[in-house]
Amino acid sequence: MVTRRYLRIKVLQALYAAEKNPKEELFANEKKLDQVVQNCQVLTVYFLSLLPEIVRYRTLRLEELKEKNNPTEEDLNPNTKFIDNEVIKQIEENKNIQQFCRNHHVDWSNRYDFIAQMYHEIANSDTFLAYFNAPGRNYQEDKDFVLNVLSKIFAENELLHWFLEEKNVHWFDDYNDALLSAYKNIERYKENQSNQLALIPLFKNEEEITFYKELFRKTLLYNTEYQKRIDDKLQHWESERIMEIDTILMKMAICELTQFPTIPVKVTINEYIELAKLYSSRKSGVFINGILDSIVTDLKNEGLLGKMGRGLIN
Repeated sequence: MVTRRYLRIKVLQALYAAEKNPKEELFANEKKLDQVVQNCQVLTVYFLSLLPEIVRYRTLRLEELKEKNNPTEEDLNPNTKFIDNEVIKQIEENKNIQQFCRNHHVDWSNRYDFIAQMYHEIANSDTFLAYFNAPGRNYQEDKDFVLNVLSKIFAENELLHWFLEEKNVHWFDDYNDALLSAYKNIERYKENQSNQLALIPLFKNEEEITFYKELFRKTLLYNTEYQKRIDDKLQHWESERIMEIDTILMKMAICELTQFPTIPVKVTINEYIELAKLYSSRKSGVFINGILDSIVTDLKNEGLLGKMGRGLIN
């Protein structure tokens, strides 16, 4: 389930792209934004579906070891704790994941070398060795192992980062959100559950969908008005000297302040200060804070804040 911050980031990127290609129609830009947001769920399923592929690779290797000349005792009677992991079996047998993979072309075929490398990186980890060598087994251990692979191995794995970013450049920013979504999906798993368990929805509710679409659309529609408000506050600065990302962030913030009555003012300002720290210069957060504080005062005096419900919280 994606966060509001994730949605703001996607809108920021879409607005930046729209400014670079001003001839493209609003509808076309909105369609691209929708696709980028929806692809976060595709990345989540890539994470989940990778685990059965790694088990499949290891199963084939164990069969090959049994067939070699002079197999050892370990070759003939290997520890099968990993390939028998019940949670990974549940992922593989999940009908909704299978259907999602077909619909969105999530496919690991012809990736044998990559799968092999990922297995060896997992197998050489402390997480794997602790699980693999522990006496006995139970469902909770299997589940804890999968969660640890996601949070401790996939999260920091440079090979996996590189591979997925090569597939989709937008996944550089989506990586942690999608991995967290994969983690939360596995957290819900229970022993002997149905193979029809649905994926956690990408959005908490319809309000989240409306939020990002309206934020994008209205920031573009009121672009001239928002630019004038910013220019009025620059005083000795020329607008051309302000970083482009800072200007887009401030326009988005003004849009939230005036068009989304249930979002508190402090929430909006704090979010865009944090985004400035992530995507702009070192001093951008302080600069944006100063400009937005002054604009908020003007909006209050003009009666244009109009906050209600949660938006009234200071």
